[in-house]
Amino acid sequence: MFTIQTDSQAYIDQESRYGAHNYHPLPVVLKKGKGIHVWDVEGKRYVDFLSAYSAVNQGHCHPKIIEALNRQASELTLTSRAFYNDQLGPYTEYITDYFGYDKVLPANSGVEAGEAAVKLCRRWGYDVKGIPTNQAKIIFVEGNFWGRTLAAISSSTDPSSRIGFGPFMTGYEIIPYNDLAALEQALQDPNVAGFMFEPIQGEAGVVVPDEGYLTGVRQLCTKANVLMIADEVQTGIARTGKRLACDHEHVKPDILILGKALSGGVFPVSAVLADDEIMLTIKPGEHGSTFGGNPLACAVARAALEVVVEEQLAERAQQMGVLFRKRMQELVDSSDQLRLVRGKGLLNAIVINDRPESETAWNLCLALAENGLLAKPTHGNIIRFAPPLVIEEDQMMACCDIIEQTISNFQ
Repeated sequence: MFTIQTDSQAYIDQESRYGAHNYHPLPVVLKKGKGIHVWDVEGKRYVDFLSAYSAVNQGHCHPKIIEALNRQASELTLTSRAFYNDQLGPYTEYITDYFGYDKVLPANSGVEAGEAAVKLCRRWGYDVKGIPTNQAKIIFVEGNFWGRTLAAISSSTDPSSRIGFGPFMTGYEIIPYNDLAALEQALQDPNVAGFMFEPIQGEAGVVVPDEGYLTGVRQLCTKANVLMIADEVQTGIARTGKRLACDHEHVKPDILILGKALSGGVFPVSAVLADDEIMLTIKPGEHGSTFGGNPLACAVARAALEVVVEEQLAERAQQMGVLFRKRMQELVDSSDQLRLVRGKGLLNAIVINDRPESETAWNLCLALAENGLLAKPTHGNIIRFAPPLVIEEDQMMACCDIIEQTISNFQ
């Protein structure tokens, strides 16, 4: 039984009274974070196995990123794009070289970057591919998640995202995930401008496609003259054991969407990357953001990316992910409560049963929190495990012990 402490309850009650009820958090009120750990207002320490939905890949309050934040915050934070600033140019050169694209469009949130990618794709479809005006289509997949704006939920198959919010955006087609035959069929339509998908589906429950799926997507999109758009907001920045999840099959998307860990969880930063043929179809006045490309964001994002390289976080995620899945597979094999474990790098999930409508995962996460480990269900029967990539082997083994003991004692 998870007991809410008095101080925590006061904060929970305050938020419930004055805040919108659009989230259902675990009843833990956090005050401090460092590395893989967070502390609640009573001083209890937890291991963070969610990493703010993979936004804190570099660990909480990484000293290099915080130093960049403080240094830039004392100089200049925001100019808007009405003027140039001395941080945006160096950042754009750094990130485009880092990921191998001609241009970057800076933004703030993952969903904002996703919307910008959709706009870019449509404009490319009209100006370059020659699709008739207002006829461009973009293909999405079942189970996708890239936010909750109207554009995003128009592509969703999740009833909780859609019901009561229509009418929806037109020009979308939804096909099964991990189904190259369905994609090939959809691409027969000459008005298709792009195919937008997650290389690994995060919110759907860490669904990993078959080996060769990414390669097949790249080949089919190239053959049909359709843009391959990879939503790597959650899977990017070393989370899956490579710098990008697409790197597992050595494929390069035409449009790359990044967010979350692009700032190490310190500041809202996202980005869309593409080559000139695509990016330069949008002209001044046709897309923008007051905060996009602000000096503070640029300084923080560059520091966050440098940490990934300097601390070899992709390699660490790969190694620690192998250890985690090995331990969890042993648990699955010995437990009658678990169905399977899946994932890549340090983006993993355990599937408990076949009942997405159940509360088992939620109750198990409460028990894990009681034992000092924070995770969150992504459905009623799936728990996602995504610790900061700075986790060390002895820490990983200790966390696996907590998970094993909690599940063994769980009723």
